[in-house]
This record gives sequence, structure tokens and C-alpha cells, in this order.
Amino acid sequence: MKKFIIISILAALFGAGTTLMAQDKQEAYLGLPGDNLNLYAVMKLFQQSKTLEEFERILNDEKSNINNLDLNGDNMVDYIKVFDDVDGDVHNIVLQVSVSPKENQDIAVFTVQRFNNGQVQIQLTGDEELYGKNYIIEPIFDNENNGETPNPGYSGNTRSVDGQNITYISTTPAEIAGWPLIRFMYLPSYTIWHSSWYWDYYPTYWHPWRPAYYHYYYGYHYNRDNDYFGHYRRWDSHRYTRWNDFYYSGRRSFSPDVNRRIEVGTYKATYSHPDQRKDGENKFAKMHPDEYRRSSDNSSGNNSVRRSDQQSKNVGQSNGNRTSTTRRSTTTTTNRSATDPSAGKNTGTTRRSSGAVNNKSVVNRPPEKPIVTTRRSSTTVTDKSVVTRPPEKPNVTTRRSSTTVTDKSVVNRPPEKNNITNRRTVNKNKSEATIKKDNNQKETDNKDATRRK
Repeated sequence: MKKFIIISILAALFGAGTTLMAQDKQEAYLGLPGDNLNLYAVMKLFQQSKTLEEFERILNDEKSNINNLDLNGDNMVDYIKVFDDVDGDVHNIVLQVSVSPKENQDIAVFTVQRFNNGQVQIQLTGDEELYGKNYIIEPIFDNENNGETPNPGYSGNTRSVDGQNITYISTTPAEIAGWPLIRFMYLPSYTIWHSSWYWDYYPTYWHPWRPAYYHYYYGYHYNRDNDYFGHYRRWDSHRYTRWNDFYYSGRRSFSPDVNRRIEVGTYKATYSHPDQRKDGENKFAKMHPDEYRRSSDNSSGNNSVRRSDQQSKNVGQSNGNRTSTTRRSTTTTTNRSATDPSAGKNTGTTRRSSGAVNNKSVVNRPPEKPIVTTRRSSTTVTDKSVVTRPPEKPNVTTRRSSTTVTDKSVVNRPPEKNNITNRRTVNKNKSEATIKKDNNQKETDNKDATRRK
């Protein structure tokens, strides 16, 4: 008997644990066709849209990356049409796909209800064929203001979803009434919207594309989990009291063909490429780099961010040290090149050689290849020359170097003494030539006189 009781308790605990695991997993993975239409993203798009026509157009836009459904199995994404079934002050906004010329399948339904005080409540319910029973998404309400029993899944203003601690932002029915699309639907001039498209007849802007595998699709939307789960939540019951009577029993459309495909596992092929999740994340990062950085920062946690910041600082410091070392080595090499006498022969480096001439007599380093860092080399060499010069005659050395630089263009001028000597030599040479010329003239005259005689 005791053994039977123990086994029963263990079985109950195992079943409870399995249920909890399934609930945690359900946030991201259902194993049903609805996995390829993220209802959190649909709710966010509804909140941002101004009209139902705009909502339908963006929902079916490939660039929005929301619609990834292929229910008829033609390997092309299906067009989702939108229409509004009104029940008094309640709008039942249905999302539906034409699976064949004769069959339609409801995807999800918005129920928007306005009360006499002007406040509004909204829920988005996924069809049970595609999402399972009671898959309901709604904004996070302030439970205290609504007199509701708090959900035990929430603690403070944070919740754990998919292993992430997410800060949620609660709203009120009064704030929901201010959503642009809800205000539009309750205007007296509002005309009930009903999409005019049907099987094989779609708008000209619609160009179907091939659906992505689930993990690619999930990897893309995973980056917005902080936004999705921070504003919307799962709920387990309908707030609209006429849900069963008005919609589910009388207006819901479902396709036997979709049910058959689910039974035989046709839609399971979408889960065959878990390796593509990273590709989906990379696509999101490319399309929304700012949102990707924010989601990465939130998921990494404050400690990881601090560690990465510290590592960045360390890397920056080490880079700074390497830069300083590089500068010192470059300066040293330039000083060596300043002593290279061949630099003065290079017409392309005339300025560098003139700046380096200052300290040829001071720095006696072996010549190396010149490096083009003119200003730094000149400054550094000047500093070193001041340090290494004897303290008794710093000014003399400086003047000499200045004179040398200034007179470099007239270095080939001979000294004054040499000029005087040269002049004397020239005069002497001239006088000797004159004497020889006179002697020659005398000899010529003498010959002429002899001939006359």
C-alpha cells in the first residue's frame, strides 16, 4: 500500500513538472502551424496601425517579417485577409486564410469591447486548430486597478520568459482606448471593414514569397521578446462574455484539409532546420541594428555588460600603450635618420635634412633608412641635443647650429682671406702676362729694324 502511494505521488510530481515545462516551452514553441504567425507581433502591429486596411497591408508585407504561414502546402506564404464582425459595441476582427476555392481557415480573432465609461479591453485569440485551446494574448493590465486576482506568474514588475528576466509595463483600459486603430473604429464615420480578397484574387501589391523554416522565423522575432513580453501576456479565459455564442458557435471558419495536414504531420517539416536560428537573428540585426543592440544588452545582464565595458577599457588602455610605444619607436628611428648624410642629397626630403643638420655634430648614431615623420623628428632631436650638450656652452652650440642652417644655401662661399689671395694671384698672373707681351713686342721690333738695315 505504501509503495502504491509513493508511486502515485511520484507520478503526480512528474506530471506537474511536465506541465510546467510545457507551459514554459509554449511561449516559443507550440508544435502547431500557429508557430509561424507570432501573435505577439500581430498584437503590436495592431496597436501601431491607424486603420484595418493599413493593418492588413502591413501584415501581408514580406518586409514586416510577421506572416510566415503556408497552410495549403504550396510552399508559398498565404495571404491573410481581415474583416470585422460587429456585435453591438464589440468588434470581432477576424484574420483568415483561403486554403482552397471552397475552404477558409480562421487564424486568430481580436475582440475589442468598449464600455459605457469609454474604457476598452482587447484580446487576441489564436484559433484552436493552429494554436491549441485558449491561446489568448492581451496587454498587461494593472490588476490592482481592475480588482483582479494577480497572476502568480508575475513577481513585482519582472517575469521570467524563456530564461530571461523581462521588465513588463502595465497599461489600463483607458490607455487602450487611445490606440489609433481603436479610436478609428469607434468614430461615427467608421465603415465596417471587410477585405474584398479571396482565393486566387489578391491585391496588386501582393507578391507571395517562400516561407522560412520555423527556427529562422523564431530567431528573427526572438530579439523582440523583451518588447513583446514586456507589454503583452498570455491569459487563460475570454473577457468577452458572448465569445462562444456570437463567434465560436456561429461564425468561426475552419478547414478540414488543414486538420488532416496537422494529423499526418505535414507541418512538422518547418522544424527541420534548427541550425537556421542564428541566421534569423543575423537578419534582424542587419535590418534593425539599434533594436538588436538593445536586446543584446538586456539579455546579457548588467554584470556581463559591466565586464564587457571593463574589458573594452582594458583593451583601450592596452591599445593606448601600444600607440605610445609605436610613437616612441617612430621618433627614435626618425632621429637616426636625421644623422644620415645621404638625406641631404635627396631633393624630395630637403626640409627634413635641413632640420636634421642642426644636430649632426651632437648625435652620432649610425645611418638608417629615413622615415617620413618630419615634424616629430625635428622636435625630438632638438630636445635631445639640449639634454646632451654641455651646460657651459649651450648658447654657443645653438648659435652655431642656427648659423649652419641659415648659411646652408651659401656653404660654398670661400672665406675672405682666400678671396684676397685669389685677387693677388690674379693680379700677379696679369703682370707676368703683360711683361711677356712687352718682351715679345720688343723682339718683334728688333727683327723689323734688322730687316730694314
